Amino acid sequence: MRDRFEATEGALTALAGDESRLYEPLLGVLPVDGLSISTFGDFLPAETVSASDAQSIRLDELQLDLGEGPCWDALATRAPILEPDIRHRPTRVWPVFSEAIIDDDLGALFAFPLLLGPLRIGAIDLYTTRPGHLSDLNIRQTSGLATVVSRLVLARAIRLAEGDIEGGAESSRQFSRREVHQATGMVLAQLGIAATDALLVIQGHAFAAGRPMQEIAQEIIDRRLSFAVNENQIEGSHD
Repeated sequence: MRDRFEATEGALTALAGDESRLYEPLLGVLPVDGLSISTFGDFLPAETVSASDAQSIRLDELQLDLGEGPCWDALATRAPILEPDIRHRPTRVWPVFSEAIIDDDLGALFAFPLLLGPLRIGAIDLYTTRPGHLSDLNIRQTSGLATVVSRLVLARAIRLAEGDIEGGAESSRQFSRREVHQATGMVLAQLGIAATDALLVIQGHAFAAGRPMQEIAQEIIDRRLSFAVNENQIEGSHD
């Protein structure tokens, strides 16, 4: 089982630059009929990045349009939302969304948040046509794979943004490698994540704030900005 999980992780990573196909490795390893991956929330535009079928796209669009549903709750709570029998025994009630899917061929809905450190990126939505449960192993593995997806989706958003502002982006690239390296080490220690993810958190925060990465790195070094999480809040503030 571990080998299969690692193979799926590798297959996801190999799709960097081709994120519309991210659903493929997940669909191959999870006991679901369809899934979608979307960005929304704090700083990324509401967008379906990858979807396996028309039903997945519909579920994604409904939630993004209505502002309610399992994906929103998953991101808000930073935890999976599991609805093994959405038709007959829902544990949550989303008035408008529930009404909109009443005629859809759905049994179970699941949503997993896309997170990287303190950054809330979006969600993975999964469905089955019949009621059913995800095993504890499925939940743990999907949560782990969601971290890989988070990394890829955030990197995609930053890449696309840099492409949109190519002419004016040069100044943001002229940052001190020493400062960014030092700031990356501090974020790594604060969040207990890999160095590559710590750097991506800094990039994502700079992207969200619309500020040069060098400025964000300097604030981290000066201890005016910290990503350490205390009771679900980021410590530190800008002076």
